[in-house]
Amino acid sequence: MLPPAAATLLAMPAETITPVQAPETVDTDSGDHDRFAHYCKKADIVRAHVTGEAITALCGKKWVPTRDPSRYPICPTCVERKAAGWSL
Repeated sequence: MLPPAAATLLAMPAETITPVQAPETVDTDSGDHDRFAHYCKKADIVRAHVTGEAITALCGKKWVPTRDPSRYPICPTCVERKAAGWSL
């Protein structure tokens, strides 16, 4: 037989947790991500291809990589920041 306190806990309904804020969506319609190839970590690129989540480039742009970057010029902001010693 359970003690009265334990019986009360077992009779209580489970608490439901409801999110209060929607997940952040990434705006990929601005066009800049389509015109340039960006510097990013290789591990982030692989993860983005597998999961479909957005990654952040050295210049700060967020996008989901889906195209071959060798077909595009390198982002000038990424080039400047890499030359200045920035890293991800």
